[in-house]
Amino acid sequence: MNDMLEGMLETALYAGDLDKAEAFYEGILGLSKISRSGDRHVFFRCGPGVLLIFNPDETIKPPSPGSLLVPPHGTTGAGHACFRVSGENLDAMADRLKSAGVAIESEVTWPQGGRSIYFRDPDGNSLECAEARIWGIE
Repeated sequence: MNDMLEGMLETALYAGDLDKAEAFYEGILGLSKISRSGDRHVFFRCGPGVLLIFNPDETIKPPSPGSLLVPPHGTTGAGHACFRVSGENLDAMADRLKSAGVAIESEVTWPQGGRSIYFRDPDGNSLECAEARIWGIE
């Protein structure tokens, strides 16, 4: 085990339509927006970490002179992220999603304990809300 890595700080997903992504993550999931930069990205606070939503058409471009030297990055196809949700809040989150017209793709009760639900954001990314105990974390 590497003691220097304390945990995940950021999770990145990619969406071609940032307006729809912003409305979904802020309006439906209830995340607090940190910032938005035009059609390049929108960032959200998520517990102790940050969720980054990038437009892949913009992040594949090299940094412009004078800007931060963040290397080009991106992906194609649907990504995946899992939100940590307590068991008592999992059903409430499922109800919130259904009320907003978001389909629950799957509900899983894991053999080692814990439950999770799967759904999609407007760009097709696979999202999951799960109890931490699915990974043996309490």
